[in-house]
Amino acid sequence: MRLTWHGHACISMQGSRTVLVDPFVPSGELPQQVDIVAITHGHDDHLGEAVSLKKKTVAVKEIADALRERGVPAEGMNIGGTIDVDGVSFTMVPALHSSCLELAGSCSYGGTAAGYVICLDGVSVYHAGDTALFTDMQLIGELYHPDVAVLPIGGRFTMGPREAMIAANFIGAPLIIPVHYNTWPKIEQDPVLFKHAIERTTDLSVAILKPGELIEVLPRS
Repeated sequence: MRLTWHGHACISMQGSRTVLVDPFVPSGELPQQVDIVAITHGHDDHLGEAVSLKKKTVAVKEIADALRERGVPAEGMNIGGTIDVDGVSFTMVPALHSSCLELAGSCSYGGTAAGYVICLDGVSVYHAGDTALFTDMQLIGELYHPDVAVLPIGGRFTMGPREAMIAANFIGAPLIIPVHYNTWPKIEQDPVLFKHAIERTTDLSVAILKPGELIEVLPRS
């Protein structure tokens, strides 16, 4: 399975299907071929191009309802639930963050913010969404054993590098990919310091990707 970071919080997982999470790319292009979209919450910098893509979309019920009104074939779910979409498993897990549905220039109730554990071709990826650190991340690690953890490190609106280090240890995924940093000055961080701190103190690895760069992830034997 190929995992690509497209910038900000947007990743794609490409294998037998192409899954796109949080399709907001401030400078760059989205993948040309997308089968399924997943939305962590309704803020503009995560909802992104979900309406214009009009692909099968997984989201919390309130966002899914709003997307269907705009012609998007959306599947609604909620925290703790698991659904299968075309052979891809989506488990919605908690995130600690505000949520509001930013569509048509207004801000309406958009349910709760969330993360996902997504299983594609035997590889399990935890995308934390926008979140603070919380101790139940340990349960995500114990229950789902993700191969990859995609964690925000920008600070201010999400956890920063110090908290993300603890999150990485709670989750225990062997590969960590930092996201949601350096998009704007308010969330500037040095991911190299984050990488060095984790790799000096744990047996986990950190992959710092450039926007548009991909990494191959194989199922654990």
